[in-house]
Amino acid sequence: MKIFTHDPTSPLSDEDKKALIETEWLVTNGLGGYASGTVGGTLTRVFHGYLIAALPAPLGRTMMLNDVFEELALPDGRTAGLTGIRKEKSDWPGSQHLAEFRLEYGLPVWTYEVEGYTVEKRVYLPHRQNTTYINYRLTNGPGAVRLKLRPAVNMREHEAPVSLPLDAYRVTFSDYHYELSGTGTIPPLRMMLLAEGGGFEINCEKICDLIYGIEQSRGYIFRGDLWSPGYFLANLPMDEDVTIAASTDSWDVMSSLNPRQAWDAERDRKRRLLLEANPDICEGTCRTLVWAADQFLFTPVGRQQDTARARAAGDEIRSVIAGYHWFTDWGRDTMISLEGLTLVTGRQVEASYILRTFAHYIKDGLIPNMFPEGKTSGLYNTADATLWFFHALHRYLEKTNDHHLLAHLLPKLLDIVGHHLRGTRFNIHVDPNDGLLWQGAEGYQLTWMDAKVEDWVVTPRRGKAVEINALWYNALKLLEGWLRASGRDSEADGIGSHAEKARASFNARFWYEAGGYLYDVVDGEDGRSDPSCRPNQIFAISLDHPVLDRSRWEAVINVSKERLLTPVGLRSLAPGEPDYKPCYDGDLRSRDAAYHQGTVWAWLIGPFVDAWLRLHPGDFETARGFVSGFENQLRGTCVGSINEIFDAEPPFNPRGCCAQAWSVAEVLRAFIKTSGQGELTPDKVELATASVM
Repeated sequence: MKIFTHDPTSPLSDEDKKALIETEWLVTNGLGGYASGTVGGTLTRVFHGYLIAALPAPLGRTMMLNDVFEELALPDGRTAGLTGIRKEKSDWPGSQHLAEFRLEYGLPVWTYEVEGYTVEKRVYLPHRQNTTYINYRLTNGPGAVRLKLRPAVNMREHEAPVSLPLDAYRVTFSDYHYELSGTGTIPPLRMMLLAEGGGFEINCEKICDLIYGIEQSRGYIFRGDLWSPGYFLANLPMDEDVTIAASTDSWDVMSSLNPRQAWDAERDRKRRLLLEANPDICEGTCRTLVWAADQFLFTPVGRQQDTARARAAGDEIRSVIAGYHWFTDWGRDTMISLEGLTLVTGRQVEASYILRTFAHYIKDGLIPNMFPEGKTSGLYNTADATLWFFHALHRYLEKTNDHHLLAHLLPKLLDIVGHHLRGTRFNIHVDPNDGLLWQGAEGYQLTWMDAKVEDWVVTPRRGKAVEINALWYNALKLLEGWLRASGRDSEADGIGSHAEKARASFNARFWYEAGGYLYDVVDGEDGRSDPSCRPNQIFAISLDHPVLDRSRWEAVINVSKERLLTPVGLRSLAPGEPDYKPCYDGDLRSRDAAYHQGTVWAWLIGPFVDAWLRLHPGDFETARGFVSGFENQLRGTCVGSINEIFDAEPPFNPRGCCAQAWSVAEVLRAFIKTSGQGELTPDKVELATASVM
């Protein structure tokens, strides 16, 4: 998939410069680690680097190799920088020579053209290794050229500011093996140059006052320093490779694959992902989304006790990175994403690992809201993640008929419902008067609309929230069905009676007659109901057991379509509402004030499509139109993936995380649901993978 093309003999246009500095790439390693940067090579985020390693707790993800400054030495003595240093906002580093940027098998490939020479660069990470390969190959030219590659570092914790003072690094080397060590607990960075006739020149240099543009625009610290121990020099003959390998793994692990083997292994793994997937990946958008989905599934290396426990039971620990670059694994995001990331991509075994992993953490009737970076225990401040767990389990069971897992989890599911009926943390409890679920505690944000700035909870939604009660009813009905299928009719009758009470109360309490849609919250803290027009009401129709009476589906869907639907998802608040914000920009407080007050969320397109097709069975053509706007987004902010959020008004600028799990998962699921595509066959895989650019 080609993303960018340019004639290097012509000046870069302002539009080209903007694209090169704003378009990002991402490569992941299945451990939570990754490499990421801009297409033009300029560092703009605290998270940009060639190796962000996933290390055991208490370190967590750690920036190891920030940058490599690349220079091509021509035979006549002239040099050309392929990338450069940005110290002022007006600076433009050496992307002038970039002729093309594309994705192959979802992996980034750059083509540079300099004075008749063509050099290809690739970045790839072997699966489940904290190792990165930066590979260069001369594909055209009158003869060999010479590469000068200067690695630069400021090793730090994942979210530490770019201004963190440089450590006193020490360089040791032996037989083309180089180690860069600091004075703290961060492990050494090991580097190898894999090239004929290559070497390393000690030439220490401090690179001062780099500008990180995105951090500047978001109101964070944006100036920082890097340190380089020297540079690699290597001849680059025609059709030969020069590769820097950088890693926190042992030398034995680093040496287990040469660069070509590592590339072939990752390419073959990507082909297998298509073979395992259910969608007809001849359709390019689905193929790209299958590869994007893979980036979020990972094996947490930090929680070593969990790994030991899971393996003792014959399982593996798995989870979902909610979004790149700064999110870890979140319970809510994982359960919403599970179907799109695993079940429609043929990865049912990993789905079972994820469900078992989170089931282990159930406490007081709740699954964790999130696992903080570098921690081994979760936070439980969520009212809906546990209810989404029922939904994810149901979709998994539909796909697999895994009766063993259901039997294992039934006691836990009954315990969850019991805690909700009696009351659990954060004042989450069922009101015995009407059977509806109330949630809320001072200073906490418990629904998915969870923005908080210091002590300010932007959308607390304390009370009986509409989607929480839709999820509660759905969970009760699912549990009732599982109990009946297990021959436990007496228990099923009790659960069913709670469900029917909740359903009757929901339809009596949530209908907002004046607006022709559903209240967002009833019995709020002030005793009033909130008539804000929000997308949360769509779940009263979209879930497997819709709680809303059929007679009101059309009104709710029409209001959502007219006031909330955009080409890239649903607005979180309708225009015209008092708190509506059309743009998500400015400093942190301004952004969080808009996060759920109009900002468009891509993941909501999945539930909207579900609701539409429930009201209009078989109308796949219209439903496909609701997701068609995402095709261009795959060439947008993070190539091959989909942003977390978008501005609420045209041109719907992408914002937030540049690659978000539930955005990719729900768009992929909606594409498959609206396509009528069949199961994969080997001939379709061969056709689809014959051309992957």
